[in-house]
Amino acid sequence: MLYALILAGGKGTRLYPLSRSKNPKQFLKIINNKSFLRNTVDRIKPLVNKENIYVVTNEEYIDRIYEELPDISKNNIFAEPENKETATCIGLSAMKLLKKDANATMIILPSDHYIENERAFLNTISQGKDIAERRRGLVTIGVEPTRPETGYGYIEMGERINGDIASYKIERFLEKPNFEVAKDLVLKGTYLWNSGMFIWRADTYLREMQKYLPKMYKSMLAIYNDLDTDREAETIKEQYELIDGISVDFGIMQKTRKAYVIKCEFLWDDIGTFTALGRFLKDFEGNNVTGSTFLESSERCTVFGKDKLIIAFGVKDLIIVEAGDVILVMDKNKDQEIKYLVDLLKSQDNMEKYL
Repeated sequence: MLYALILAGGKGTRLYPLSRSKNPKQFLKIINNKSFLRNTVDRIKPLVNKENIYVVTNEEYIDRIYEELPDISKNNIFAEPENKETATCIGLSAMKLLKKDANATMIILPSDHYIENERAFLNTISQGKDIAERRRGLVTIGVEPTRPETGYGYIEMGERINGDIASYKIERFLEKPNFEVAKDLVLKGTYLWNSGMFIWRADTYLREMQKYLPKMYKSMLAIYNDLDTDREAETIKEQYELIDGISVDFGIMQKTRKAYVIKCEFLWDDIGTFTALGRFLKDFEGNNVTGSTFLESSERCTVFGKDKLIIAFGVKDLIIVEAGDVILVMDKNKDQEIKYLVDLLKSQDNMEKYL
């Protein structure tokens, strides 16, 4: 049977201070009047019954998930005791689904993507399901690059396989290149952005984990043995303390020989930075703005106003964000470094209340 797994445990630090530890990116209502998480669930509903839609998140966000998704059963919310990266949370979820259904096929969707043309999105997911089930493959969705982006991983397309939508064996993964390498990859025309969306059978994924992440697999097997018992929560906590977290891209997708990519035909953006988010704001004389703003003799700025009037005069290439008790002013070229900035704030006394 087909299941959707929504990844909703991240902190979204690259959109700080809009995104905070108590109100991370997946709960923000920026593009329309619904949160990223709500949009993600609604987008997959035409293909997956709500009874088969699951969310994996951090324990601290459980109550927020319940509030945001009242139509999803509380039993469908998987809680992690701590964040140990995507290979781990997907592994935990795969074990839980496998316990329920030996033929479970998983659609893994980050909770913070923006997608247009949902019919094309659903058609792509359906083709991915076919590849995952017929070829027992690990399928990801790739996006044709429109610019040299340093914040995404890249996928090199190999041999084309059958399918209405262009699909390929994956030749190799390349993680977040520098700008010059990214320019070359875009020019080559054989690379796609890695969207972070995946489709595979739960048992296929776990077999690849056993092969490439044997220690993690051993922990997952211990968890599996105690699922639906009084020891489940305790065992998950114990095993998570032993696990060295790693992303699914580094841990499995870069190593497996069963990887496939479908070249998507829909508009996609992960809106992971202020520069990306700025593309969805209104244009004002060459600047991207929202809220109460007044810009004069300013160029290529991205301004997020809220309650206060933000005035910019004679500046270029700045990001300005008003978020209640925090105002951020930064060089636009530094928007990939906000996580570093947040880590610096964490190390300072009396800054916790602003995070």
